Amino acid sequence: DSFPNGWAAINGPDAIPGEGLAQILAFVGVLELFVMKDVTGTAEFPGDFRNGALDFGWDSFDEETKLTKRAVELNNGRAAQFGILGLMVHEKLGEIDMAADLPIIGTLQ
Repeated sequence: DSFPNGWAAINGPDAIPGEGLAQILAFVGVLELFVMKDVTGTAEFPGDFRNGALDFGWDSFDEETKLTKRAVELNNGRAAQFGILGLMVHEKLGEIDMAADLPIIGTLQ
């Protein structure tokens, strides 16, 4: 039906089958070795893997707009990381049977 969370999904009685893990690792390996790299040597910034294939209008922006859009994307990524961190902390608080009393929304259990 469902796989467990965390390390139990890799090593345990209900873990993901070895063939599935091998498939995931092979896919990530192919992406790392052949797709997600600067093949043409024309990257504008670290992480620019367009390689001349994808544009979507990026080259039509001026430098200030490009910097603003990259800063917005970085901040969105940071916000997503804090959101996931909050979910993980909330899950662990529930495991130790600790109720968090918050001023606006009350007690979380």
